[in-house]
Amino acid sequence: DPGIQANCTLMAKSRDRWLWFSEVGATLASSFGLLALVLAGVGIYGVMSYSIGQQMREMGIRIALGATRRDILMVVLSQGLRVSLFGVGIGLVLSLAVVQVFSKMLYGVSVTDPATFVTIPLFLMAVAFLGCYVPARRAMQVNPSITLRYE
Repeated sequence: DPGIQANCTLMAKSRDRWLWFSEVGATLASSFGLLALVLAGVGIYGVMSYSIGQQMREMGIRIALGATRRDILMVVLSQGLRVSLFGVGIGLVLSLAVVQVFSKMLYGVSVTDPATFVTIPLFLMAVAFLGCYVPARRAMQVNPSITLRYE
């Protein structure tokens, strides 16, 4: 029957169009999520670098008083990673609270996907570590006499 065949073809086209929109939406959401992750990483690096840059005088004083380069590295890393760990903890709690809103949009993934809730915080902590380590290396090279003479 040509009427039934036309109806089936129309339903298949409608289904294909709906699937295409769903795929495009998922791709856009994934792309924006990845962009947000990169921007968060750059932001963490920038804030950590700026914060540690502001403490260069303090690092020079510590070195002048006998702190080793390893001590400076540990101080900088512990300060930066403590703040980052606090931020990641708050982010995890808030994301677990908000994820229920998006539960209807997820297909084939649980709302509390362990891979996502482990991978993203680990990535952000790795970026925070690098964001602290690079300026800490710079702080370890501070010449105390120049730092103390600066002001």
